Amino acid sequence: MSTDDRRPHSVYSVGEDPDPQVSLANERTALSWMRTSLALVAAGVALATLVSFGELPALLLIIAAVSSLAGAVLAGWSLAHWRAGERALRLGRPIPKPSALPWLTAGTVAVALLLAAFVAFEAIERAG
Repeated sequence: MSTDDRRPHSVYSVGEDPDPQVSLANERTALSWMRTSLALVAAGVALATLVSFGELPALLLIIAAVSSLAGAVLAGWSLAHWRAGERALRLGRPIPKPSALPWLTAGTVAVALLLAAFVAFEAIERAG
C-alpha cells in the first residue's frame, strides 16, 4: 500500500514510517482509551435504564448523562491523541503526554464519591 492510500493523510503524509512495534503500541493505547470510553457510555445507558424502571432520583439520570458525554469526549480525545502520537513518531519527536488521564481520574473519583454519598444517604433515610 502506498503512502498516498493511507488515511488520515494528515498523519501518513509526514515523516517516515516508525518501527512497527512502536506504532502498534500507540494504536493499542488508543484502543484502550476507546474501551474506556465505551465503558463510560455503557454505564450511562445502564444507569439511565435503571432510572426508567423505578422512581429513582434525577441525580442518577444526571450522572448517566455525564457518563455518556464523558465517553463521547474521551473517544474523540483518543483519536486526537493517537493522531498526535503517530505524527510525533513519524517525525522523530517526543510523544505527547496523556492529557486526559488526570481529568478521567478526577471525574471517576468525583462520581464514585457522589454515588457513595447517595447510597449512604438512602441507607440512612430507609433505616430512619
